[in-house]
Amino acid sequence: MTVSSVTSNPYASILANSATSTAASAVSGSGASGASSSTNLQSTFLQLLVAQMNNQDPLNPTDSTQMTSELAQISTVTGINNLNTSVTGLMSQLQQSAAIQSAQLTGHSVMVAGSSLPLSANTSSATGFSAVGGFSLGSAASSVTVTVKDASGSAVRTLQLGAQSAGFQDFTWNGQTDTGATAAAGTYSFSVAAKSSAGNVAATAYNAQPVVGAVPQADGSTQLMLGNGSQVPYSAIEQII
Repeated sequence: MTVSSVTSNPYASILANSATSTAASAVSGSGASGASSSTNLQSTFLQLLVAQMNNQDPLNPTDSTQMTSELAQISTVTGINNLNTSVTGLMSQLQQSAAIQSAQLTGHSVMVAGSSLPLSANTSSATGFSAVGGFSLGSAASSVTVTVKDASGSAVRTLQLGAQSAGFQDFTWNGQTDTGATAAAGTYSFSVAAKSSAGNVAATAYNAQPVVGAVPQADGSTQLMLGNGSQVPYSAIEQII
């Protein structure tokens, strides 16, 4: 039996058409490109497989094991492309959900890192004023002292909070000074000193800030705009009041 030789590459036109189609898909847009590229890949693979079978040497046919391996590989690639598309869609939905959740905090106050302590009117307080702050301890402390200071940095009130466990804790100040007078409404600051039998305990101060809005970011995340003009991510919130 005489086998006729093939003078031209039977796969050349298939590869050329595939390259043109893939390039056109890439220009059309990122979302459509992923799905279109996956479809083109499958179509090109099947065309090449058929061409390979049609042009195989009758005396040396294509190994069926090799064909099965090639089919498994294209199936794996297709599955990965579909998974990437699904993950991208899921991430988009999560980002939208986070933006909606953040917007719902508008009008609430949240505890974020900071040492300011606004003293405002409160009819339920005996002095008519109240302020709330917080702190986070790196470990349990046998004694915690909060020192409230005025705008000039002078101490106006020392709060002995006693033993506190590790983690976040909050406190209130009714506006009464160490002299027994009532402090004027306004913004004060505070510092935290914590100790244990082993020595000083690390303490991070937290202040209450009103949320005035939510600001979407270019990377898909959302920042909370606070009353003091700063912006923080949702993860920076220690407590919602």
